[in-house]
Amino acid sequence: MNNMKRLLCMALMLLAMVPAMKAEDFSAKEVVLEHIKDSHDWHVTDWGEGKSLVIPLPVIVQSSTGWHVFSSSQFEHHADADGLRQGPYGLAIATEGDNAGKIVENGSPVLDLSITKTVAVMFINVAILLCCILGSARWYKKRQASDPAPGGFVGFIEMLVMYVVDEIIKPGVGKGYEKYVPYLLTCFFFIFTCNVMGLIPFPPGSGNVTGNIAVTFFLALCTFIIVQFSGNKHYWKDIFWPEVPTWLKAPIPIIPVIEFVGIFTKPFALMIRLFANMMAGHAIAVAITCIIFLVASQAVAVQLSMSALSVVMSIFMMCLECLVCFIQAMVFTMLSAVFIGLARVEPAHE
Repeated sequence: MNNMKRLLCMALMLLAMVPAMKAEDFSAKEVVLEHIKDSHDWHVTDWGEGKSLVIPLPVIVQSSTGWHVFSSSQFEHHADADGLRQGPYGLAIATEGDNAGKIVENGSPVLDLSITKTVAVMFINVAILLCCILGSARWYKKRQASDPAPGGFVGFIEMLVMYVVDEIIKPGVGKGYEKYVPYLLTCFFFIFTCNVMGLIPFPPGSGNVTGNIAVTFFLALCTFIIVQFSGNKHYWKDIFWPEVPTWLKAPIPIIPVIEFVGIFTKPFALMIRLFANMMAGHAIAVAITCIIFLVASQAVAVQLSMSALSVVMSIFMMCLECLVCFIQAMVFTMLSAVFIGLARVEPAHE
């Protein structure tokens, strides 16, 4: 009963934050897309009539008049009739069309090296990760091997490191796994940190880093490069001249072509798996929360019941997302370790 009262109180508080709006004025699609997409400024919240709390970010672009560095606050908050948020130097941010979200000049995209929301959040996540890891490492520098095992946060970090190394990296890579430990541990902790920080609904969190396909593409590309440079003679032989009947590899190289395509499908699966799972998780969590605002103009009984349901489902999704944060980091690291191990496997007779 007490838990239900708390949920109802939370629902009432959320309803009180809705400024007398009609259900038809609220677009759940826009809210969801606003959360998962990248942007040149960091939108925190809205209040009142047309008031917003926005953190401006650095804009670094090259246009026809040269390089320009300025704050994103110089762009207009609202788009004009052409769907452009006008800014300095003849630049604008397109809000619709094929170039939506991009900085354009005379309707054409420019070279954009700006610090967007995803990049800013990623820098924050990396700083947090470095503080956690280097802080734990400093603890070990002051201790002897015979000292008792650490507790608290340092013990938690040690537990994660030992679990990833002993249960994921070592079995996946096999003999000589030691030289791949730094990269694979970096992948695990970077993805795990970004996932956890993405659950925080306000700065410095709220970033959809691993739900950005550019980020997952780069991580998968790193694994792809390491796998190819780690491949031994047996790995390349199995690709271009596998042990199958000759008619399957000459004169028409059916199996070699399939094996060669497999080189690229593995990192592609890594990229899509992480991107799709994290983006979908964020979208579902935000969509469930939108139920509260969609029923804001309904009867009080409907508001209370649907808001309570939304809060319960949101809490459930957040708990599930906490588990998904760890699982996705673990799966990416495990598959990377397995792909590296397969590239280094030796023939059975050797």
